[in-house]
Amino acid sequence: MGKKKAKFVLSLLGVIVAIAAGWSSARAADEILIGLAGSTSGAMASFDDNPTKMAQIFVDDINAKGGLLGKKLKVVFADAKSDRVEGVKAAQEVLRQGADIVFGSCDYDYGSPAVFEAQKAGKIGAYLCAEDPKAGIAGPNVFTTSAVAQAQGVAMANWGYEKKGFRSAYVLLDDYVEYGKSVCGGFEWKFASNGGSVVGRDTFKNTDVSIASQVTRIREAAAAKKVDVIMLCSNPPGGASAMRQIRAAGIDLPVMSDSAMDGTYWLNSVPGLKEFYLPVAVSIFGDDPRKEVAALIERYKAKFNSTPATNYAFPIYSFLELWAKAVAKVGSLDTAKVVQVMNTFKHEPTTLGPRTFASGQHIQTSVPLLIISISNGEGKVIDQVYDKEPIPSKVLYRTGN
Repeated sequence: MGKKKAKFVLSLLGVIVAIAAGWSSARAADEILIGLAGSTSGAMASFDDNPTKMAQIFVDDINAKGGLLGKKLKVVFADAKSDRVEGVKAAQEVLRQGADIVFGSCDYDYGSPAVFEAQKAGKIGAYLCAEDPKAGIAGPNVFTTSAVAQAQGVAMANWGYEKKGFRSAYVLLDDYVEYGKSVCGGFEWKFASNGGSVVGRDTFKNTDVSIASQVTRIREAAAAKKVDVIMLCSNPPGGASAMRQIRAAGIDLPVMSDSAMDGTYWLNSVPGLKEFYLPVAVSIFGDDPRKEVAALIERYKAKFNSTPATNYAFPIYSFLELWAKAVAKVGSLDTAKVVQVMNTFKHEPTTLGPRTFASGQHIQTSVPLLIISISNGEGKVIDQVYDKEPIPSKVLYRTGN
């Protein structure tokens, strides 16, 4: 290649790069990008799918009102594949596409790689619905959309003690991830402070095929009439397997559980299940008492031709409401300034109720919850609770006395 031809080719390449850069910057100037780096495959997909879709409903709602800062919102995606290493790659991919805020998986363990990558890039990173308290102190720019898992345990301890008259409980903890430990930690603290007693404890892992030994010990305690209720801290599929084995053993005690056991998709594995209770932020059973939530579900159904499978679809909507409010107040996407405004929100109204953030506390510690009763494959709201008593730090972070 001659020198003149080489110069021409280099010049042409420069023009192409300049044009491409111009297209990219023009697109960025007209859009605000929400990066969704949760999992669309693997074990976390069932948890990440619904909030990922709900984020798209929020985008539609905001764009229908003219957008944010005069710009249209847009979502960009990458699959974390329910793998921590892939979570880093997924975050890097949406950041490469220009994401202004990045969401990682619902679980603290699986979501942290993505949200930390966002923080490293100077962006806000948020868990789609992680509920371990550590998600709320993971970094100055890191948030989670949900509330501490301990709040679920506290809600069931109070409701069970006050409304059902439960005085003795057998705790069955799935310790595979941090979530279950937090739920049971909140339950045991509040149940004891109410005057209840935990008469037995057992652990298992979500991947365990059999919990025969644990079931035997529960049955023996039940036969001795020492147990009013079982507190199960788990999530499907392991939680569903545990329930199937408990009922198959003829143990018909009431069972209280947590939000991760929400939904109907696992109920066929425990035919005829009844006396099963759990706390949720939103009811997916068509009886949520809030009209705005019912309308939100209808918009979701219209877009995706299905209703949300669990209550975990919803917290991201309220979080994005707060984020958008902060962005609008700041007048820019400057991370430090947006976070500073979000840290001032105290009992700020959202579609799901009041929300509060503070510096060093980027997770809700108290939220209104509905109590769901499951009976023969159907769920319904039977009560509402809102426990506002502060949860001690030693309970939140499980640090002991």
